[in-house]
Amino acid sequence: MLTTSSEPSTLASSQQTIVTFSSAALSVARRSGVPIQHSAPLASIAARPPSVRVVMRTACPSLDISAASRLPLQPPPTIRIRATARHPTPSHEHLAPTALKGLDYHPLPAMTEPSSTDSDAVTMEKIVALCKRRGFVFPSSEIYGGVGSTYDYGHYGVLLKNNVKSEWWRAMLQERDDIVAIDSAILQHPRVWEASGHLAGFTDPLVDCRMCKQRFRADHLGDLPCGRKPSKHPGETDECDLTEARDFNLMFETTIGPVKESGSAAYLRPETAQGIFINFKNVLQFSRKKPPFGIAQVGKSFRNEITPGNFIFRTREFEQMEMEFFVSPDEAQMWFEHWLKERERWYVELGLRPDHLRLRAHDQDELSHYSSGTSDVEYLFPIGWSELEGIANRGDFDLTQHAKFSGEKLEYFDQGTGERYVPHVIEPAAGADRATLAFLVDAYDEEQVPAATDDGDDQRTESRTVLRLHPRLSPIKVSVLPLVKKDGQPELAQEVHRALRARAGVGMVEYDESGSIGKRYRRQDEIGTPYCVTIDHQSLEDATVTVRERDSLSQERLPIDGLAQEIERRVTAPWTTPKLG
Repeated sequence: MLTTSSEPSTLASSQQTIVTFSSAALSVARRSGVPIQHSAPLASIAARPPSVRVVMRTACPSLDISAASRLPLQPPPTIRIRATARHPTPSHEHLAPTALKGLDYHPLPAMTEPSSTDSDAVTMEKIVALCKRRGFVFPSSEIYGGVGSTYDYGHYGVLLKNNVKSEWWRAMLQERDDIVAIDSAILQHPRVWEASGHLAGFTDPLVDCRMCKQRFRADHLGDLPCGRKPSKHPGETDECDLTEARDFNLMFETTIGPVKESGSAAYLRPETAQGIFINFKNVLQFSRKKPPFGIAQVGKSFRNEITPGNFIFRTREFEQMEMEFFVSPDEAQMWFEHWLKERERWYVELGLRPDHLRLRAHDQDELSHYSSGTSDVEYLFPIGWSELEGIANRGDFDLTQHAKFSGEKLEYFDQGTGERYVPHVIEPAAGADRATLAFLVDAYDEEQVPAATDDGDDQRTESRTVLRLHPRLSPIKVSVLPLVKKDGQPELAQEVHRALRARAGVGMVEYDESGSIGKRYRRQDEIGTPYCVTIDHQSLEDATVTVRERDSLSQERLPIDGLAQEIERRVTAPWTTPKLG
């Protein structure tokens, strides 16, 4: 029997498993003959309206479902909510000047409503094809038939994602002086996951179909195709024979030790955050920091998702960019507001269109039991509005839990006031893979441009695919191209190539002499290279080159002397996507 509820609470008892069914999934359950009955309200940690909270009476342990793992692939439409609308900014007059340090690093750009008609040419299929064609991302183990929802990053994909991570580190470390870095182990003591609640509650509801032998997330039935009839959802046909939902733990289990039978059980971390919390005491001692301060980390996490999909948006192995910001309890709300603005600003500064971004505040019945406020930075993907990053006010839950399970005091003593307290935590948690995908999607463009012809026909056009990436994110900043492979042009081009590479601020430089100049330009457009430097006959005469700009297709002659400095200036200059018009 399925039992609906809607009132927030803390963790359920050991005889109740809490999941969230979308309206579509609930409709499937009804058509499948599953009885539904309203009961006393209980919590659903990660529901998205409109939805129905569901309590399945089972003998399974209670759940503490992570909001990040509950993200629907096609979330329902919601009204755009600015942070200032849902979380009024409190007065800061009572705070010490040091507490406000860094609050005005960058102004929050104005956000506009997304257009009711989106003329974007991008689809997920086009992004997947481009990534495979140009060496951004490949299916993993492809020669063996692949492994579901696992991907390998090719040369340009590595460079792009590394640039995304570098920009995140820049925002966390170079532009601030109140955050330090850490790189914690993937394998941690099993008690870490017991304290955090992952061991008992990091689960998804799983159902099997006895006919097609496939498995589905019970709360995503309305979004998934039937194994035998893809035009239908699981449970919608007479042939479907679904089992009752049961808990499925998302953590990958492994063994420490040479012999599995005598080894110790361990888990691949499902998030990087816990490695920060368990090192709070170490960092507090060596960094000579005091609240408010943060600890940032980028690293791999692993979740045994039942139904991963949508390319690199949801995979079983992924990379997170997380920062835990430790503050005194009375300043938590103020810093929560600060990080809402800062994290949205970061995406806009790197080129995402403001009308394709929004801050969505979680409703009360969506919040984790320990959270007093959570908002998602969402992007309008071709699959719909989906989460890029979550910003949560986690309170003192994590440090308190680890102090309880480890026996170590995880608190801060303020020598100035004599106050001792457990810091509260503000957590901006982003995905490097999702951010990379968002930048690819937002940059993708198709346009008609004049065709390169030899017959003087200026009326002919051709289609151009281009990635309008922010120059700081582009895998290759500048490509050096000799017009022909003779007459000394390749030799001069290689000299220019070496000079550009020697300039650290320029970034990655590529040399290409194969194929016609038009095809080489098109290849660089699809990679997202903002500048192409062409060496021709005139270059040999007057030591000048043609610099072609990716977005406008403008060309200008510049002297080789000083070229590296000029390219560096252009790459690092403020930039706005031309897709804004």
